[in-house]
Amino acid sequence: MSDQSRPSHFQTLFEAAFRDYENQTGKTLANHPLAEKLQSCDSVESVTAVLCEQIETSSEIRGKDKVLKPLKNVLSVLNKLSSDSVVRP
Repeated sequence: MSDQSRPSHFQTLFEAAFRDYENQTGKTLANHPLAEKLQSCDSVESVTAVLCEQIETSSEIRGKDKVLKPLKNVLSVLNKLSSDSVVRP
């Protein structure tokens, strides 16, 4: 069993990345409209849908399928890791 009172390694990394982004840009990433949309997601599918919408509306991204496939793979791995770390009674 893992100690749920300790922040996960991923959480620590994400928090450090958020602080670094804010230090470099002067902007709080959590207040970005995309971050706000992502916070309401509750599954790999809902995160993928939000990100697909962003990719589809962006004219700057070439080879969108090449972006989406690895993204879906990463989201699936993160989802599996998070579900594996849940303590079950």
